[in-house]
Amino acid sequence: MKTVLEVENLKVSFRQEGREIPAVKGVSFTVGAGETVALVGESGSGKSVTALSTVALVGGNATLQGSIRYEGREMIGASERELMAVRGNDISFIFQEPMTSLNPLHTLEKQITESLALHQGLRGEAARARVIELLAKVGIQNPESRLADYPHQLSGGQRQRVMIAMALANGPDLLIADEPTTALDVTIQAQILELLADLKRDMGMSLLFISHDLGVVRRIADRVCVMQNGEIVEQGPTEEIFANPQHPYTRKLLAAEPTGMADPVPASAPELVRTEHLKIWFPIQRGLLRKTIGHVKAVNDASLSVRAGETLGIVGESGSGKTTLALAIMRLIASEGLIVYENEDISKWHAGRLRALRRDMQIVFQDPFGSLSPRMTVEQIIGEGLTVHGVDPGRNRREMVAEIMEETGLDPAMMERYPHEFSGGQRQRIAIARAMILRPKVVVLDEPTSALDMTVQVQIVDLLRNLQRRHGLAYLFISHDLRVVRALSHKIMVMKRGDVVEAGNAEDVFANPQTEYTRQLMAAALGKTALEPESA
Repeated sequence: MKTVLEVENLKVSFRQEGREIPAVKGVSFTVGAGETVALVGESGSGKSVTALSTVALVGGNATLQGSIRYEGREMIGASERELMAVRGNDISFIFQEPMTSLNPLHTLEKQITESLALHQGLRGEAARARVIELLAKVGIQNPESRLADYPHQLSGGQRQRVMIAMALANGPDLLIADEPTTALDVTIQAQILELLADLKRDMGMSLLFISHDLGVVRRIADRVCVMQNGEIVEQGPTEEIFANPQHPYTRKLLAAEPTGMADPVPASAPELVRTEHLKIWFPIQRGLLRKTIGHVKAVNDASLSVRAGETLGIVGESGSGKTTLALAIMRLIASEGLIVYENEDISKWHAGRLRALRRDMQIVFQDPFGSLSPRMTVEQIIGEGLTVHGVDPGRNRREMVAEIMEETGLDPAMMERYPHEFSGGQRQRIAIARAMILRPKVVVLDEPTSALDMTVQVQIVDLLRNLQRRHGLAYLFISHDLRVVRALSHKIMVMKRGDVVEAGNAEDVFANPQTEYTRQLMAAALGKTALEPESA
């Protein structure tokens, strides 16, 4: 097999405050023609730095040593002109979050055409025809009608398809995909993986695939390199690595999957939250007089009940209405229908009366870094609710913060630090501590584990279980990751485009799903291909 990429004894360090901080420590591997090689490991293991080093995209403060040869040509020390000829032409990248890679001010046609003009000199009608061809190739329906669209007008899966189209524009020999499916729903994730496999086969490309999700890696990779602390600790054929892992770290990664079942709910547990026929429609208004011409039907008819110590898992793809439903229950957005909290109808409560309710109903978001103020210390962030709600004025505030930090697995000695000084898992613990310090009764968990490494996911699931066991919390757990949902939930509600398509006990839904849509979600989560194409 011809070797496309050969990395030998690669070392990468970054200069910070006069010191050299090592990020990659003597990494060696190859990628053959038509082969898929996966770099796996937790955040901070050096996977992305290794990939970006292939064409010197690591920044001016980086020092590279060793050898990176693309088709025999040395990349380390190559001139900027040589690197520019390779970047986006011979070696292309797909990144995790397309919204940060796509220009929000440019149409799809303009963004893809830029690459064609730069590397192939294509412009005008020839470029437009090529853009349409690329969008069709990656599964964008009616591509001619989408040329003038902007990134915000596309779904997450469609944006990722556009990123793939841009990466394929110049027929690269090597495609580097850095966590390309992490932020996607399981059904869309399955479609993107299938698309990448088909394109690789049809175009004869090689693929360097970076991920922390070993389930995804097993489905797509020929060989696996396991990275820890900047080093490859084990590499080999995929099936061999999965069947007979040799290194303790590889075994730890393979074992890192949420397991077990939620604790039984006592028969005497009181009902905390109930909704009946909840409807959330957003008006579409046009014209000078803002006339309503239609509605976005976010949630059509949702009825549910959650008791103390119970978890209701709400699952479905992006746009299905999961988060909208939860926000309405917390009275953060308007809705129609009945919302009952502790036997009181709160659906018509005014703002002043709702203020006291906020202490009892808290929310933890998907992206803790986006919801934590970068200008506040951890002590200020966690203790902010105490100031707002005036909880336990007789107690020392700092002691209360230290107590909840210990309970959520954080070192109280770190309370003077800022969010950027913590890992993703630690930031999620801070977000959980901020919610729990008020001793709520109901907690909405909106995708709290989707952006985390598998090993950290397991830790957060265990933490949530322990907190629920200790305090009798009711959880509304929103997620598209059915493995995590199964480990935490007593009941499941499946939503699709605003409708509740299935609901019941978690064991029953997982063992015997009643609808085709639920079966598709299960199949995608278990590693099979999704059957239904993504809607436009």
